Amino acid sequence: MIRTSRVGLVHAAFALFGVVLVGRAAQVQLFQTSIWRTKARNQQMAASPLPAPRGMILDESGAMLVESRQLVRLNVAPREVAGDSKKNPYAAQRRLAALARTLAHASVSPEWVARATDTIRVWVTIPGRYLMSDVSTVVAMRGVHSEPVLERVPPANDGLRRLVGRVDDAGEPVDGLEKALDPVLRGESGHTALLRDAKGTRFDSPTLSADNAKPGRTVVLTVNQTLQDIAEKALGDAVHQTGATGGDIVMLDPNSGEVRAMASRRADPLSTSATALTEPYEPGSTLKPFVAARLLDLHRARVDEVMNTYNGMFELNGRKIVDDHPSPSFSLADVIRFSSNIGIVQFAMRFSPREQYELLRDVGFGSPSGLPYPAEESGRLPTPQRWDKLTPASLAMGYALNVTPLQLANAYAAIANGGELMQPAIVKEIRGTDGTVLYRHQRTVVRRVMTEETARTVRGLLRGVVESGTGESASLATFDVAGKTGTAKRTEHGKYVAGKYTASFVALFPADNPQLVILIKLDNPSSSIYGGKAAAPVLKTVLQAAIAARDASLDRRNLAAVPKRVNATMALPESVVSADSIVRVTESGSVPYVYRLDSPKKPSTAAIATRAVPDVRGFPVRRAVYALHRAGFRVSLATADASGSASTTAPPAGTLAPSGTTVRLLRAP
Repeated sequence: MIRTSRVGLVHAAFALFGVVLVGRAAQVQLFQTSIWRTKARNQQMAASPLPAPRGMILDESGAMLVESRQLVRLNVAPREVAGDSKKNPYAAQRRLAALARTLAHASVSPEWVARATDTIRVWVTIPGRYLMSDVSTVVAMRGVHSEPVLERVPPANDGLRRLVGRVDDAGEPVDGLEKALDPVLRGESGHTALLRDAKGTRFDSPTLSADNAKPGRTVVLTVNQTLQDIAEKALGDAVHQTGATGGDIVMLDPNSGEVRAMASRRADPLSTSATALTEPYEPGSTLKPFVAARLLDLHRARVDEVMNTYNGMFELNGRKIVDDHPSPSFSLADVIRFSSNIGIVQFAMRFSPREQYELLRDVGFGSPSGLPYPAEESGRLPTPQRWDKLTPASLAMGYALNVTPLQLANAYAAIANGGELMQPAIVKEIRGTDGTVLYRHQRTVVRRVMTEETARTVRGLLRGVVESGTGESASLATFDVAGKTGTAKRTEHGKYVAGKYTASFVALFPADNPQLVILIKLDNPSSSIYGGKAAAPVLKTVLQAAIAARDASLDRRNLAAVPKRVNATMALPESVVSADSIVRVTESGSVPYVYRLDSPKKPSTAAIATRAVPDVRGFPVRRAVYALHRAGFRVSLATADASGSASTTAPPAGTLAPSGTTVRLLRAP
């Protein structure tokens, strides 16, 4: 029997321990290198995330609409600020007092100043976000740790905020274009790299490199900020003056399909969406021109064809149809001019159900427009299988279907541009971080919905609406405007409500070679329910301001080439004027106009109402021009001498002058 001595056992134990130690060292150094290296890095280095700025959103001229602003969030470690209070309590109290003063100077509330200087607490996150320039002194103090955050600065206009959408405090998109275009606007986050000692103090190291955040791409919208401002102001004034519960204004370029402005207003404070895209409505009489256009295209009606309108009272399938302008008969032109329900219903009887449905479908009703807006509604257009015997008449009058304001404006663009239904657009360009254009909107035609000749004829009919029909309130003194009024009953819970109406007006400006389609819609106006009385005057206000503005996305050269309106009381040479003179004026691309000049040998001067020049002293130039235009004056800009003040006028405020007088707006040099 072999006996092991105690010394041998000790030696064996030491040998085994050495083998295990070497094996463990080999395991750690050869096989677990990455694991322990990661643990060491986590203990010795601290990484702070760097949020990526979302891409900028610009208007079509390059003006800033939305941007991300770099802010910081403050975190305080009170014990780190105080240091070793046992060794030097006086120094600790002095540092805490200095921190309290600095935080108070940075507008931190007293409650949170007290918490940040309470050494019982280990870590305090001060609520709110601050500009680095405002808290740079605080951030430089020991124990104060700043965390970079980004704040999305929304547009100033309510309508643009509804369209662009929102992001939450974490930078995540909530709705609108921010959500739809998030993959484009979102950047790539980065991080900072700092060393950390045994006490947890962080400091920079020249050997560590940070991963910089990459900002998102820039989106350029088709919206023109000047037109948007004009639309917002006009809509706000109209809602206030008419007592409406809300409204929408849409402006678009009929030749490219680009949306130039989109303003929305609702009494409900919880409404945050662009209602011109999300709230369909029954368009009423604004639908009648499309019935006339398709009949003309099919050669089933003529502009001068007369229809019996039964003195404004007609019964069809047990339903009474009434005209607001009763007459024994109307031509097709007068049916549009005076918005005759009886006339349009009888003309629409020449369609088969399929033809009438295809007419409305072809101009884009019942289908989403395709704009990158998450909550856009497609509207409602029932198929013929779901019609009853009253549906064809209802559709002809603009009922039994729902359209969004954008859909209707885009349909009118086809009348304006010669018959082509355009793909509407809200995004003009997408640019990379280096400015490279990655995407640019191209004009896209969806389909042709009427011939050029028919579109020209319908523009002439719409011109007649403004010249001498239901839209006279939209008439301008210089340029011809074409348009159509609409007054439609409103529904609640599927039933029409007595006394509640939608007043609307859709215009083409100018009437020849239109550059803008403008839709005005007011919900439940109390001053007047009619589109010609409530909505048409808003159009006039919008156009006057747009013409006066310098950067309203109008082609001034083409606008100057448009024939100006002819005044029926203009002076002519005595040799050609008699009591029964008739002058026929024909403009390019329009129907002839006949003016009866029942003036004497020497034309008399018509009396023109005078009004006081408004006081615009101290106003910004745009607001001053707007106020003068609203008062009925023309405006020319001039620079005042050194003694002049900003926004003074010549003639001075309070002077009585005839409507249409040019007022010089003197700006400070």
